[in-house]
Amino acid sequence: MFPSLFISHGSPMLALEPGPSGPALAHLAAELPRPKAIVIVSAHWESNDLLVNGNPQPETWHDFGGFPAALFAVQYPAPGEPEMTRRVMEMLAAADLPARMDGRRPFDHGVWVPLSLMYPNADIPVVQISLPSRMGPALQTRVGQALRSLRKEDVLIIGSGSITHNLRELDWHAGPESVEPWALAFRDWMVEHLAADDEDALHDYRRQAPSAARNHPSDEHLLPLYFARGAGGKFSVAHQGFTLGALGMDIYRFG
Repeated sequence: MFPSLFISHGSPMLALEPGPSGPALAHLAAELPRPKAIVIVSAHWESNDLLVNGNPQPETWHDFGGFPAALFAVQYPAPGEPEMTRRVMEMLAAADLPARMDGRRPFDHGVWVPLSLMYPNADIPVVQISLPSRMGPALQTRVGQALRSLRKEDVLIIGSGSITHNLRELDWHAGPESVEPWALAFRDWMVEHLAADDEDALHDYRRQAPSAARNHPSDEHLLPLYFARGAGGKFSVAHQGFTLGALGMDIYRFG
């Protein structure tokens, strides 16, 4: 059975400057069987209601600014999979989580940046589910649980976000050995409670975790973690690290 994954996708520049995350993602992909499809939630598709991408050929969306021209030239032409979109919508409906199809959605960088390092040939179908971020962690846990059985059907389930994400407090001159104590304390609290499978505490992280609001001024980059956890099994750490002093680059495996 496939695991589910949580990937901290970092800056869009990860596609060109993968650092330690690139080999970690490539290793993960190499040790797994080839998936027949990928189902992914990205921090960069926030919505009011649940949506599922039914676009058969999503474009590569460079949903950012201020980066080198080489990054805007990167393309990730993986196909969509309408049949898998329908299957996902049926499974969500069966769990009392009705979703609508979006037939025009492109791939945001939370999708194509990590996948370009895992599956650079872009030949595995990808179906993206939106993130109703206002509904918090508990909804994402339910969405993941509703789709858990897809792992038995050779589908790789991924939540793409960031274990810490306060862009205003990044140090653009920090080396890889420089980590802000408040970011490290939050990351370690999350790992401790993920390992303990303490769902109540995890769902209440904004009140219980150290410096929660400082690490996540808004929820959207942590919520894909709950999707991956809901879909997966036993927690383990596949990769850990920080860039720019406070941007966590952890990758977690569930199952």
